[in-house]
Amino acid sequence: MKTLKDIPIGGTATIVRLHGEGPVKRRIMDMGITKGAEVTVRKVAPIGDPLEVTVRGFELSLRKAEAALIEVA
Repeated sequence: MKTLKDIPIGGTATIVRLHGEGPVKRRIMDMGITKGAEVTVRKVAPIGDPLEVTVRGFELSLRKAEAALIEVA
């Protein structure tokens, strides 16, 4: 399973599935990260956490733990 945290800087992927439950999954979905959306990794902080991504025209920051819950293709 390939997750969003595995995508290199500048890479683009399509969201296949969201893992996790409850408020974490709801928060991710509320940010526009849903099945079929295209995501581009823009930057990664020097220590590797958080990631900055672009989804649906918006720039978002995600923790590495959250990115690990997002399965991509």
